Amino acid sequence: QVQLVESGGGLVQPGGSLRLSCAASGFTFSSYAMSWYRQAPGKERELVAVIFSAGGSTNYADSVKGRFTISRDNAKKMVYLQMNSLKPEDTAVYSCHCNVREGWTWRDYWGQGTQVTVSS
Repeated sequence: QVQLVESGGGLVQPGGSLRLSCAASGFTFSSYAMSWYRQAPGKERELVAVIFSAGGSTNYADSVKGRFTISRDNAKKMVYLQMNSLKPEDTAVYSCHCNVREGWTWRDYWGQGTQVTVSS
């Protein structure tokens, strides 16, 4: 059973930093890309960052490039999102995501989400 559990959200002042963590279980973690998404009130869910399984290459949304860093620890089955220079517009619920092959199909899995609020 695939499970994704996020932690690390909270309230931070503009310019501050937070590190989000996602603990994964129930699948061959090292074989799959992992992503962080976010959704702000009244807005569509947005892909923030993805880290691929092979070689660990990464991609970021333009809005977070140079400020956020996604990383993974395959031995611990963890994925992280280091967020620096946070802005009020980064306020959202952040969720961990993976797309896992199950037999002949692929299925999306999401964590419960963690709230990040950037405010003075």
